[in-house]
Amino acid sequence: MRTQVGIIGAGPAGLFLAHLLHRAGIGAVIIECRSRHDVEATVRAGVLEHWVVELIQDLGLGARMMRDGHFHDGITLQWNRARHHVDIEGLTGGKRIVVYPQHEVLKDLIAARLADGGDIIFRVAGTTIRGIDTDHPAIDFRRNGTGPLETIHCDYVVAADGFHGPGRQAIPATHRTEYQKIYPFGWLGILTKAPRSWHELIYTNQQDGFALLSTRSPDVQRMYIQCDPNDDIANWSDARIWEQFHARLSTDDGWSLTEGPIEQKGIIPLRSFVCEPMQFGRLFIAGDAAHIVPPTGAKGLNLAVADVLVLSRALEAKYKNGSLDLLDRYSAICLRRVWKAERFSWYMTTMLHRNENETDFERRIHFADLDLVRSSKASAVSLAENYVGLPFD
Repeated sequence: MRTQVGIIGAGPAGLFLAHLLHRAGIGAVIIECRSRHDVEATVRAGVLEHWVVELIQDLGLGARMMRDGHFHDGITLQWNRARHHVDIEGLTGGKRIVVYPQHEVLKDLIAARLADGGDIIFRVAGTTIRGIDTDHPAIDFRRNGTGPLETIHCDYVVAADGFHGPGRQAIPATHRTEYQKIYPFGWLGILTKAPRSWHELIYTNQQDGFALLSTRSPDVQRMYIQCDPNDDIANWSDARIWEQFHARLSTDDGWSLTEGPIEQKGIIPLRSFVCEPMQFGRLFIAGDAAHIVPPTGAKGLNLAVADVLVLSRALEAKYKNGSLDLLDRYSAICLRRVWKAERFSWYMTTMLHRNENETDFERRIHFADLDLVRSSKASAVSLAENYVGLPFD
């Protein structure tokens, strides 16, 4: 098999890249270890930054998003049983975010890619990358795990294969530096069949720590509370979960949380991770293969799309006029944005979570940070600009 760009991973980074390359007339093949059903059925939240929404529309893929997505002009911060609305639209000159789950985005991207005649090979195994330090890199794989060995010969390899994929590991250990922070808390997330209790996302630091009230649809809500990442979900009865949500989201103005049947629940750990550089020879890594952010800042999908937007422009410059300048600077350009997103995600996470390893002094600083957003327009603008998506250089 021969193509210009071989892509490993049919997540946000890999699929967006394929569409961007297709628009530029550049050939690409995607391979993915999961089945199409598994990719589309893995439920994940999704807060789309303003520029990502515009990109999806520009690619002609926004019909369902515009119909089913939830447009928000702000978010709510809560502490000490009181709430403060952060007017993102007003503070950023009219920009908004859209709550549209990541798996719904992937459904749209996969359907459109296949309709365009694009190649996506699902359920592959034994994926290996070779020749990235030559002009003829290749990707070896087996269909369904047991098929004969197949090879994609390509000009460039893009590993958008997540934290555990082979992409990052193909960069020699002597040529990469990895930065990581493991947080001492995780999130217990639920999916509940209930009407909305509030018109926008609520981020709260109250009682026993963090809670997030989000949404999936008018009658299905996505909600999270801080917990021990090593806890067993069996220890969390539905009654205990609702008790904690009420405690962490209650206010003094008579508002009440609407309960409903809990259809899904699980615990996820939180961490921050960055790999530098994001390229080696003819290999480029993108999305979770290169960086992980805690979900508090709502940056995961958006960072992945930012990576491949930069990469698509660099590849277009290479194929259209032979310029290697952007390809050579891919990692440097991306990492400037990555580290700003890591900083914002860390800021939101530390400000909103109860950390037993911190002193009372540090906890009071976090409440001062929250009050600064309430009382200082400059602080509110900074939070809003980061949340809705920083501009590209």
